[in-house]
Amino acid sequence: MKLGESGIALIIVLWVMALLIVIVLSFSVMARTEVFSTMTFQEQMINKYLAEAGMQRAIMEIFYRNANKSKQITFAEEEVYRTDGTFYLGEMSNGYYKFSISDESGKININALNDVSGIILNNILVNAGVEKETADTIVDSILDWKDADDLTRLCGAENDYYISLANPYKAKNANFDNLEELLLVKGITSEILYGNEEKPGLINFTTIYSNTDKININVATPEVLKAIPSISDDNIRQIINYRQADNTKKNGTDIQAALAGDYAKISQYISTGDSNVYSIEVLGYQEKENNKKGYLLKSIIILEGNDRYRILFYQSPANIRKS
Repeated sequence: MKLGESGIALIIVLWVMALLIVIVLSFSVMARTEVFSTMTFQEQMINKYLAEAGMQRAIMEIFYRNANKSKQITFAEEEVYRTDGTFYLGEMSNGYYKFSISDESGKININALNDVSGIILNNILVNAGVEKETADTIVDSILDWKDADDLTRLCGAENDYYISLANPYKAKNANFDNLEELLLVKGITSEILYGNEEKPGLINFTTIYSNTDKININVATPEVLKAIPSISDDNIRQIINYRQADNTKKNGTDIQAALAGDYAKISQYISTGDSNVYSIEVLGYQEKENNKKGYLLKSIIILEGNDRYRILFYQSPANIRKS
C-alpha cells in the first residue's frame, strides 16, 4: 500500500473511532438521563401520595374538631387542631407530610367587601409594602369591579378604564368567581397577588367562600389581625395567646372579656363564629431535614353535615407558603 493510501486509511479509522466514541457517549448520556428522570418521577410520585395522605389527615382532623370542639376537658392524645393556619407534622413509613388548616372566616371576603371591610384590605396592602395611593386604587377598583353600576369611585375604575387598555375588556359588575380574577382589577399585579420569597401575597389573606364581611379573630393570621383598625399589638398578643391556650371554639363573651375595654373599638370589624369552609395546604416530602421542598397540594372544602364534605377548589401541585 502506498504511503498516501495508508494515511487516508488511518484518517478513516480515526474518524470511525471518533464516531463510535460519540455514539457511545450519546447512549451513555441518554441512559443516565433516563435513570435520573425515572428517579425524579418516582420521588415526585412518592411525595405526591404523601401529600394526598396529609390532605386526608387534615380532613379527618376537621371532622374531629367539629365533633369535639365544645368538650370542656381534652387530653393530650385528643388534641383538637387549630384552624388558624398552624402547620402540623405527620409521618408515614416512606416519608413525611405537614399540613395546615385555615378557616376561611379568618380572611377578607372580597365578594362581601364594603367600605368598612375595605379599610382592612387597604391596611393589609399597606402593611405588605404597597404604596398607599396604589392600595386606595386597588380597594376602590375591587368595589367597582363587582358592583352593578357604572359609577366610578374616587380611586376606582369602571368600563372606561378597562376598555382603554391595550387588550380591552369590561368590568364584570358581579362577584368574583376565583381569586386569580383579581389580576384583572386595576392596580393589582402578580407580585401583589401572589407575593414573593420575602412576603406573602394578597391571595393568602382573601377568600370568596366565607359568608361574612367581618374577620373571625379566633382564626385570623397575625397579618390580618394587624390590619384591623384600632387594634394594638397588645390586643393581637392577647388574642393569639388566648386561642393557643385553648384551641377549642371561643364565644363572643369570652373574647370580649379577654380584650376588655378595647373590644368596643374593633367590634364592628370582627366576628367569633367559625364557618364550615376550610382551606388545606399540604407538603409531602421524604427527607426529614429538608421539609421546605416536596409536593405541594391545596384544597378548599365545605362541610355538608357531620360526615360529608365537598371540594370547592383543588390544586395539584400548588404554590403555597412555607412555614
